[in-house]
Amino acid sequence: MQCEAVRFDLPGITLTGIAGGSGPLALLFHGITANSWVFQPVIERLSGQFRALSLDQRGHGGSGKPAGGYAGEDFAADIAALVRHLDGGPALLIGHSLGARNALIAGVRYPELVAGVVAIDFTPFIEQRVFDDLQARVNGGDRVFDDVAAVKTYLADRYKRLPPDAIDRRARHGYASVSAGLAPLADPKAMSMTAEGLREDLEPALKAIQVPVLLMRGADSALVSPAAWSRSRALRPDIPAVEIKAADHYVPEEVPEAVVAEIDRFWNSIRRQK
Repeated sequence: MQCEAVRFDLPGITLTGIAGGSGPLALLFHGITANSWVFQPVIERLSGQFRALSLDQRGHGGSGKPAGGYAGEDFAADIAALVRHLDGGPALLIGHSLGARNALIAGVRYPELVAGVVAIDFTPFIEQRVFDDLQARVNGGDRVFDDVAAVKTYLADRYKRLPPDAIDRRARHGYASVSAGLAPLADPKAMSMTAEGLREDLEPALKAIQVPVLLMRGADSALVSPAAWSRSRALRPDIPAVEIKAADHYVPEEVPEAVVAEIDRFWNSIRRQK
């Protein structure tokens, strides 16, 4: 299946991304420093039953990069504006890491626009040392590379469990030519503010959310520790939660077929409740 490029000029922000399929609206949101293309294998598998759109979030990819506005509420407002623009809601929101945080907040703030949330590998109670390490990795990616081969070498070292096709997508779609080589499309100042914003306490959002939610964690995740996962599940024991075997933090890129299988089960459970 060929994904098509999409662009939406919304009030205050332009969002770009890729889309495929037809049916109920499913919106996909990537993690920090990534872009819409990381979800291509998931879109290909969802396109038979959804109109699936993966978006570059603000500060990332080809989307707008304002000087400020990188708190969870800002990202959630973008999601709400997009659903209203598409006039296709309520939408299933599928988010990984940063995208999971934003989808959960959108589900709390705009429940009338959200059919459900699949939150992949981001929960409350993540330890501060984990955020410190994340911010250091984010800042380390702000450099210019000689060529695509150099980008791939860097990405393979940073994301040790990503398959080669995932590394290739990140290299081909996450960088732009500059005078000295290739530079990340993700704006460095925006990434710094976004990483800092990820430290916001997510416990109130998970406690308050009333739309259907599926929590998902890579069984070997370096971001969501077993302790954070356990505390999150105890906070909302009514919310279904699954661990994906043989996956670290980057679950949708490492094992897209397993992620789609869980999304299918979750979506079918939502439809049965209607």
